Amino acid sequence: MPWVSILQENPRVIISVGKKKTAVARAIIKPGMGRVRINGYPLELWPIEMARVKMQEPLILAGDLAKKVDIEVNVRGGGYMGQAIATRIAIARGLVAYFQSEELKKLYEEYDPYMLKGDPRRTEPKKPGIKHARSKRQKAYR
Repeated sequence: MPWVSILQENPRVIISVGKKKTAVARAIIKPGMGRVRINGYPLELWPIEMARVKMQEPLILAGDLAKKVDIEVNVRGGGYMGQAIATRIAIARGLVAYFQSEELKKLYEEYDPYMLKGDPRRTEPKKPGIKHARSKRQKAYR
């Protein structure tokens, strides 16, 4: 798995990456008591509820497995929802790699295929001579 690496000095520490548009999240998963921190803040204190629920999805689906690890996520770039989805992807990939569980992977894929794969869509670049990526000058016939 190219988006997951195992630290050589401690094989029980997993680093996983999730991306959404320009947001990049790196999750470090290690043995613990179920604490989740996003950029140093506990997940429970995350201010935007929709984003918090999105980030909690892989933890809720994992059930008791999520209580056996501590997760630290560092996320940069993008907007708050892009960061939330990137975090969600990083956590899901990390949990699958940490527990090496095919049933957890299958559960995530059934719930939402993009939880492990990521979303390939990106913003289209602006073209020279026009205001936006696809805007054109309005055509007049008369």
